Amino acid sequence: MPNTELADRVGLSPSACLRRVQELERSGVIRSYRAVIDPRAVGRAFVAYVAVGLSDHSKKSQSAFERAVTRSPEVTECHNITGAVEYLLRVEVSDLEAYKIFHTDVLGTLPQVTAITTYVVMDSPKDERA
Repeated sequence: MPNTELADRVGLSPSACLRRVQELERSGVIRSYRAVIDPRAVGRAFVAYVAVGLSDHSKKSQSAFERAVTRSPEVTECHNITGAVEYLLRVEVSDLEAYKIFHTDVLGTLPQVTAITTYVVMDSPKDERA
C-alpha cells in the first residue's frame, strides 16, 4: 500500500509514517515484502499440506531431507515440526496427477522418508501468508 494511504490509516503525516516504516525495516521487524500470487493463474491450483515422517532422526538425515525438498519447486513451504512426524510441507501443483508424480517420484524416492500423509486443501477462507 502506498505510504500516503498507510499514513491516513494510522493517523500520521506521510513523512512520520515513512520514518517509522524505515526504522521497522532497519531494525528487522519488517523482514521483506512479497507479492501475493493467485495459484490458479500460474498453474498451481492443487494445494496440499503433506506430513512427512523420517526413519532416522539424526541431523544428517534431516539435512538430506531439507536439501531435497529445497530443490523441489512444488514445495512452497517446509516446516520442521514437533509431534508424530518431523516435517509439514505445503505443496502446490497443477492438479492431482501432478501431485501423484511429486508424491511418487520425489517424496517416494527419498531414503529418509517412511511416512507421508497428504491433506488436500479444498478452500482457504482465511489465508494471510503474504
